This record gives sequence, C-alpha cells and structure tokens, in this order.
Amino acid sequence: MLRCKSLMLVVALPLALGACGNDPAERGVTGAGIGAGTGAVIGALTGGLSIAGGALIGAVAGGGIGALTTKDQINLGDPVWKTKSGSTQSSAAASDHTLVADIQRDLGKLGYAPGAADGKMGPATDDAIRRYQADNSLLVDGRPSVELRKHLDAKLDKA
Repeated sequence: MLRCKSLMLVVALPLALGACGNDPAERGVTGAGIGAGTGAVIGALTGGLSIAGGALIGAVAGGGIGALTTKDQINLGDPVWKTKSGSTQSSAAASDHTLVADIQRDLGKLGYAPGAADGKMGPATDDAIRRYQADNSLLVDGRPSVELRKHLDAKLDKA
C-alpha cells in the first residue's frame, strides 16, 4: 500500500509542478527536473522505492507531463535559466525597461512620484507601485507587471 501511495506521489507532484516554461521543450526539462527531485525524495523517505527508481519514475512522469501541457493550463513562469538573476516571472517583468518606464510614466501622471521614467526599478518606483496598489485594493507587492500596467491604463482612461 505504501509503495502504491509513493508511486502516486511521484507521478502526481510533477503533474502539478512541471509547468515552468513557454514551450514544450522548456516545460519538459523543468518537469523532468522537478519530477526527478520529487521522486528521489519520496524514494528516500518511504523505502517503497529506491532513490534512483523514484527519481527515474519522477523524471519520466514530470518530463512527459511538462511537455504535454501548455502554459495556459498551468504556468509557474519562466524557467530560472531564462531569467537574468534566477528570479521569478514577476521579477523578470521588472527587467523589461519599457514596461517599467510605462508604469513609471503612468504613476507620475497620477501623482505617485515614482522618479524618472527611466525603466529602472528603484526605491521610489517600488514605493510608488506599493502606494498605488494599496490605494486601489490590489495585491501589494511592489512589482511591475502587465496587469499593473493595464490597471493604470484603465485608471488614466477614466481620468
């Protein structure tokens, strides 16, 4: 029974997590890596599988599921190797100078004083984003995003 539960976990967790990447190859690689790690841990903890056996099953399941899913079905963002500093997708959006500059410009128009619209994230921009998010009942994380830009655009269209 324990072996069956372990096998289910080795297969199920990569199904949920093999989701980083924008194309089947990226998603397959990340799914395989996550699956192998998960399988190895389950194999080590349960004794129902060997570490290598768990890793192998997890890698195959995760890689296959990662390659077969689309980013519309489940999306954990870009793989770490695709971002500049090993950051998440939201942080990667911060490196998009055009997006940041547009957000800075819009925040300035609304009186939030983000500093110069230079496309660089700094303390003034972070503070302005946080104040805008709080004032508009948004998740306060201080991160520039496409969603924030759309919200700002809608706000400016009403003004």
